[in-house]
Amino acid sequence: MISESARSFIDIEPTVAKALAAGTPVVALESTIITHGMPYPQNREMAASVERIISEEGAVPATIAVIDGRLKIGLTAAERDALAKAGDTMKLSRADLAFAIAERRTGGTTVAATMIAAALAGISVFATGGIGGVHKGAEKSFDVSADLDELARTPVIVVSAGPKAILDIEKTLEVLETRGVPVVVYGADVMPAFWSRRSPYPAPLRLDRPEALAGFFRTRQALGITGGMLVANPVPEAEEIPAKEMTGYIAAAQKAAEAENIGGKAVTPYLLSKILELSDGKSLATNIALVENNARLAARIAKAL
Repeated sequence: MISESARSFIDIEPTVAKALAAGTPVVALESTIITHGMPYPQNREMAASVERIISEEGAVPATIAVIDGRLKIGLTAAERDALAKAGDTMKLSRADLAFAIAERRTGGTTVAATMIAAALAGISVFATGGIGGVHKGAEKSFDVSADLDELARTPVIVVSAGPKAILDIEKTLEVLETRGVPVVVYGADVMPAFWSRRSPYPAPLRLDRPEALAGFFRTRQALGITGGMLVANPVPEAEEIPAKEMTGYIAAAQKAAEAENIGGKAVTPYLLSKILELSDGKSLATNIALVENNARLAARIAKAL
């Protein structure tokens, strides 16, 4: 729960506050997918749709962001729409979350920052699109997302479609294993690859029911095992882009990023934008479908908890 020292920096939306006080299931949602992951107005429509799905499943959505230096646990519709339109927002992770609050900035929260905020508020389940991980070429660039360390330290279930397919999925799984993070594929024996249902890599663990995922998480807590849990939820078959097709788009986007010397936090937004262009919009439609699918599963896990 929120400490007294943190309370003065945080605003909890009234519906979310009521749910937390009553023990009603709550699902956290990140906001970099709004600020950096999708163009306007699709980002606005996606954010509203995901919140609606969680509500229909019997849980309360809590989109997390920093707005004018306030850490928001749950956004009003007006705040969410304004964030979708905002330009020059920060992309916030563990390193700069407090900076944005101290300097009264506005920013979207990544997986890592959203996990921090969710844990502060007492929210145990979080739905996103895909997590960050080990970028291709990381043996030279050392570009590894803070999401992986956050999963190792913060007790939140993260429901995703796996690591983003622009990453080195194999190395990402190796780092997660080293950090002691359980990776559970929902209803399948192979890891999904974000836009695609199948990657070349077997599922580290498999569970087929939300109740089983909740039970696994509770058992870890009872045993005093720290950290979070990654649930990899394959995109619905009707909405996927086959891995063979995606490989071509990803390779072309990465070649363009190298040619333009794109690095650091700018890499993922650049690649997503380039893939959207190369795929004639198909990647965005699939991205929206997988986020909605993850929100539905996250709500069911939150209810089971």
